[in-house]
Amino acid sequence: MLRPQSRTPFRLSFMSNENIIREIDEELRSDRARKLWRSFGPFVIGAAVVVVLAVAVNEGWSWWQNSNSAQSSDQFYSALEAADGADVAAAQKALDGVIAAGHGGYPTLARFREAALLAQDGKAPEAIAAYDAISTSESNKYLRELALVLAANLLVDSGDVAQVEQRVGGLTGPASTFRNAANEVIGLAKYKAGDLAGARTSFEQAANDGLTSTEARARLNIYLAQLTAEGAAPAPVAAAEAPAAADPAPAETSVGDAPVIDTAPSADAPAMAPATEAPAADAPAADAPAPAAPAN
Repeated sequence: MLRPQSRTPFRLSFMSNENIIREIDEELRSDRARKLWRSFGPFVIGAAVVVVLAVAVNEGWSWWQNSNSAQSSDQFYSALEAADGADVAAAQKALDGVIAAGHGGYPTLARFREAALLAQDGKAPEAIAAYDAISTSESNKYLRELALVLAANLLVDSGDVAQVEQRVGGLTGPASTFRNAANEVIGLAKYKAGDLAGARTSFEQAANDGLTSTEARARLNIYLAQLTAEGAAPAPVAAAEAPAAADPAPAETSVGDAPVIDTAPSADAPAMAPATEAPAADAPAADAPAPAAPAN
């Protein structure tokens, strides 16, 4: 009797072939990975090193900037304390150090404070020149305009209207942040020059602005009251002519409302009737002597 042959050797042979194929695939993948790493590995390592160095440089730069800004801050506040203590020379020296260091926004603050110290020390021309220098070198628009306004304020006493308008005349438009301050300083310069009407116009433009602060409006009202006391009252002619141009009916009636206009003719009618009848009554009187004339 024949027995079936065993399939175990075939299965073992098939499994061994699969293992061999798998090992060959793994070896091929490993070879490809090693080739790729040898080709691009240095670039990957270089990119990682660059990223690490960039982060380190950025952190180091930030630390250095913050450290220098903190030092400039301490130096700036030391200058302020020296200025408050009336030691102007020490304050100016400290401010010069802050400006020379050039860290953060403290140099700009130091330049403004140094110009204010010059004005406080009675050196108006030097202070005006310092403010003018800020207005030409500063990149921030609002800081430039602020420097011009401060220079114009000093020129109210030491300059003339033309010099003031040269600096702040372009800041009076509705788009300017400092328009009210510019109108006020121009008004002061015109008042000092004796142009009371021009001063009133500038003060009224600033006082009528809806964005004028309460404190500034109160100050402007004092200026306007002073001008009124000196005879520079606003002329009412323009206000009286405007309604006449808009509605000619009041100009014809000249006074009174509609009811007054309606009652006026009724009140005048009796007075006008005798005036019209008087010639009619006189006509017969004139005819009466006519027959007597031939009698003579």
